[in-house]
Amino acid sequence: MFYMYILKSLKDNKLYIGSTKNIVERLKEHNSGKVESTKLRKPLKLVYFEGYANENEARHREQNLKLRARALRQLLKRIKKSIT
Repeated sequence: MFYMYILKSLKDNKLYIGSTKNIVERLKEHNSGKVESTKLRKPLKLVYFEGYANENEARHREQNLKLRARALRQLLKRIKKSIT
């Protein structure tokens, strides 16, 4: 399984979208400061994830949410209670 995930920074309340094969290890990497794009925003918590059968699908979904504001808005509306 591969995953597209959304993290929320407990420091600045901003969201981060990524993809990975091992979601538990990736969250540890984010919170230990090993990921350049989130090291100044830790601690982070996992607020949402989707599972995919292959890496290409997970990365495609990640890019879709990053590039298409409407897709991200629709998802955030659906998971509003999880991210507040």
